Amino acid sequence: MFLEIVTPEAILFSSEVDSVVVPGINGDFQMLNNHAPIVSILGEGTIKIHTHTSEHLEFDDLSGHFSKQADDDKVLTLDIKSGTVEMKDNKAIILAD
Repeated sequence: MFLEIVTPEAILFSSEVDSVVVPGINGDFQMLNNHAPIVSILGEGTIKIHTHTSEHLEFDDLSGHFSKQADDDKVLTLDIKSGTVEMKDNKAIILAD
């Protein structure tokens, strides 16, 4: 699936991923390839991006916003205050604050 994370300042992330976990207002939920179409409000929490391989991304380019999960180098995390997510046709777009 394709994931794009956008803030008012910039596009923070744009790449193919295995899955993404987002902080919904009623709890975290995961989206995988071929997920049903959905639009949801996000609350404060952490987005967890499961990438294909640990070499999939140039972490130096993302280090200002993202962290690597300590126990899995294929997982990037991003803390957000709020936002929205739309998943449609194997593309997830997250508008984050």
